[in-house]
Amino acid sequence: MLIDKKSDNSFEYATHQTEPTELTAEQQLAINFFLPFPPPQNPDFTFIDLFAGIGGFRIPLQELNGKCVFTSEFNPHAQRSYQLNFGEMPDGDITNIDISTIPKHDVLTAGFPCQPFSISGKMKGFDDTRGTLIYNVFQIIEKHQPKVVFLENVKHLMHHNKGETFKTILRHLEELDYKVSWKLLNASSFGVPQNRERVIIIGCKNKQFDFTKVTTQSKKILKGFLDKDVDFEYLNEPYTLLTDYKKQDSGLIFIGYRNKKIRVAGVRPGTENLSRVHKQPNRIYSSEGLHPALPSQETSGRFWIYDNNQVRKLTINECYKIMGFPDEFIKINNLSELYRQIGNSVCIPMIKSIGEQIKLQLL
Repeated sequence: MLIDKKSDNSFEYATHQTEPTELTAEQQLAINFFLPFPPPQNPDFTFIDLFAGIGGFRIPLQELNGKCVFTSEFNPHAQRSYQLNFGEMPDGDITNIDISTIPKHDVLTAGFPCQPFSISGKMKGFDDTRGTLIYNVFQIIEKHQPKVVFLENVKHLMHHNKGETFKTILRHLEELDYKVSWKLLNASSFGVPQNRERVIIIGCKNKQFDFTKVTTQSKKILKGFLDKDVDFEYLNEPYTLLTDYKKQDSGLIFIGYRNKKIRVAGVRPGTENLSRVHKQPNRIYSSEGLHPALPSQETSGRFWIYDNNQVRKLTINECYKIMGFPDEFIKINNLSELYRQIGNSVCIPMIKSIGEQIKLQLL
């Protein structure tokens, strides 16, 4: 594995590698020398980072003087990013971890994957979540009894299996003697121009978390987050700009589309130009509004924006900006994985605002 600090704040890796390898002493020294996010020396609280990705929970909680004492992340590319930025290689597959080796901690964080659940209707035990990754989270909670559980997931979790999946998760936390609160929040309420709705679940041993005290901000537009004086990738194929566009309630401005084949089945007459008709890689959004949620499935970065009378692709650096990642965050040199990683991440300013109130209210 090559480690070479570059001018764009990324590290060069041997591109043929697919699995993390043991670092030499020289390579680890190089990482530690450039480490942008060292742990606090005198922390106010401890936390663990499950399904850690590239550290979207860790950065804001460290800023709040929390110390991460354990990390788990399955993806090898995300593991490398995490190691470069925090100096630690995360443990791997959560299903293979001996949970007795996890240190005691005040806060458990997890942006867990929403796998299909089998709802058996049982009112006690974990039988109805066995075989899903949230089951492993429940096991860790039961073993270590953290003061606070801080979970994040996609909006769809609330509606999966007619809402039964969500009810099951809340019920199990209550059975583990946690007082549970939850709320659907949007990244656009926390100072970044991205329409990204996520459900947040907070469990606490002693009291209910009050979401009304979480600090929000007025919406910002994409234009203020864009790069300047870089080589942009402009759209060099036919596209159509709309003349009757308007800002949606969400803050999005669907302003045009690439002239690709659009869905026909089920489309009502007169709705051909609505954003829901066009698949996301074909849509063009104005920089005077928000950007849609960055998806983890899009590894080609096909996010087209209309800015300064031209249509261009959103740069990878801009993607990280609209998730709230600091400029000093080190990126691995694998573009498709960078798009996947940022799409899988959490919005840092939103996590920090919630973390501030967790610290004030619950710790």
